[in-house]
Amino acid sequence: MPVISAQRMQDRVDAILEAAKKVFSEKGFEAASIAEIARSASVSDGLIYRYFQNKRDLLFHVLRVFYERLMLDLEREVDTSASFDRQLHTLISCHLAVFVADTALCRLFISEVRVSRDYQGSAIQALNRRYTSILVDIVAAGIATGEVRADVNSRLVRDVIYGAIEHLAWRHVNGRTGLDLAGTAEDLTRLICGGICTGPRP
Repeated sequence: MPVISAQRMQDRVDAILEAAKKVFSEKGFEAASIAEIARSASVSDGLIYRYFQNKRDLLFHVLRVFYERLMLDLEREVDTSASFDRQLHTLISCHLAVFVADTALCRLFISEVRVSRDYQGSAIQALNRRYTSILVDIVAAGIATGEVRADVNSRLVRDVIYGAIEHLAWRHVNGRTGLDLAGTAEDLTRLICGGICTGPRP
């Protein structure tokens, strides 16, 4: 039996993950099947089980790749030498853009993954916390530089911002309206900074 190279194995895994993302996004987690994912990736059902334990494990790996890309993008876009309001604006803009670039996957996460009984304490929840902790760190840094009031609860700011973005984006995610990325980012940044910043308002 020929030996499969590490690159060939990685190509197979990448193809499976891309197919799984497409099928999960289109069908939802419950309605998606390993057989359909295998057909989309042009592999056998059995090959998928060589790399992933089950459908839930496959979903986790799809979301892991998704979150790792988001975190890498944020680290690249957020200039740590910039002012607090500019860092906040960049983060908000990037997060809003996710709902446009990966609309179907965002819908899947909000409507199925996060409300499932096994979400609490799961590896997927840990990924989400890692991603949102970037905002917590930005607020903490703003407090340290004196740009943000010392009595501000950084985790509350995180919940307000991500909650507001999700609420604003939900109609877009469900195909009922567009999403004004630039205007929303400016308005939300101004609103948050008006409440927590110490200096002149942006």
